[in-house]
Amino acid sequence: MNGADLFKVTTLGLFEKRLEGDNSLMELARLRFSEAGMGAETPASTPEQLQWALNFRPGEHAPVIVHLDRELNLLEEQSRSRILDFAARFAGQISGLVLHDHPAMVSRRHDYVEAAWKIDDQLEKIDHCPMLFIEYAVGLEPGDFSLFFSSIPDLDHVSACLDVGHVGIRAARMAYARSHGGEDVCVLKSQAARLPQLIADVEDAVAAGSAAVLDLLKVISALKKPVHLHLHDAHPLSTFSSFGVSDHLSFLAEIPLNFGYRGLRAVRPMFGPDGLAKLVTRTLELVSHRPVSFTLEIHPTGERLPLVDAASLFERWTDHTNAERMNHWLSVLTRNHLLLRQAIEAASRPDAGQPVSEVAPEPYII
Repeated sequence: MNGADLFKVTTLGLFEKRLEGDNSLMELARLRFSEAGMGAETPASTPEQLQWALNFRPGEHAPVIVHLDRELNLLEEQSRSRILDFAARFAGQISGLVLHDHPAMVSRRHDYVEAAWKIDDQLEKIDHCPMLFIEYAVGLEPGDFSLFFSSIPDLDHVSACLDVGHVGIRAARMAYARSHGGEDVCVLKSQAARLPQLIADVEDAVAAGSAAVLDLLKVISALKKPVHLHLHDAHPLSTFSSFGVSDHLSFLAEIPLNFGYRGLRAVRPMFGPDGLAKLVTRTLELVSHRPVSFTLEIHPTGERLPLVDAASLFERWTDHTNAERMNHWLSVLTRNHLLLRQAIEAASRPDAGQPVSEVAPEPYII
């Protein structure tokens, strides 16, 4: 890939109000996204919710991708109608719609393929319609996920969204279970006494996770469609998430240990800055001249960061706790966005593939 192709690469961040408070939080998000030159991926269950979110678009021409309700099922006519409603109402305003995959992609593969053909036919009738990306989300066997897309190579408006954390954590769990009698590696985060003896095996499983992401990316990219990626780091020992998941981490995070391992008391997550650079470089090599988009789907961690230049947005607030929490989360997204852009730019140079680590580690440990 060369510099002339970079216009086909879109970078976005998770854009939503995850904390309690008024619309000043979204104004803050608009400000930080605009400063970073970052597009927005926003969740919406209804067209009204999306219209509200678009009121805070980071810029007139900022790219927007919409993450649809996870309960939608492509097999259901009502779900297809809702997807088409979004596509028709916001054609020309958004570039993509993200839909979760479903176990029926395996159990009813023929029906699911037929449903994909039906919706592609309808999307084709909409001028400037957004792409429909089906996300790897429910833990399917990666081979089954790629088999579905191999069955629809001629569909111009339906493609894949690879969530690197979901793919990686599933593969890490499978790898560890194979060598440990079916045990789930993620339960070890609550069994600190066992970790010193098992940490090397955990790290082997983590390496298997990152390898599985690259393997699936290679297969999906070979189908010659636009590709969308949800980017976030992961580690089976992470206790970051209030939802109990092991991913949606910053690429600049570390996983603390209560013992020394290879001279340190922390391990890097599944990818880290260098792993992100490798993933980006490989993606751009594989997709060649086709469009590719990356969304940083990193969750907030609860830390606070003073508002400084954005304090005027919250003049009416007497308690700035959530405003500062939002500001911290946005700072994490923008630091990761800088890292992502550095990786994209490095991938366009002749020395592509060299590690990218110019961004300092986060001033906190997850």
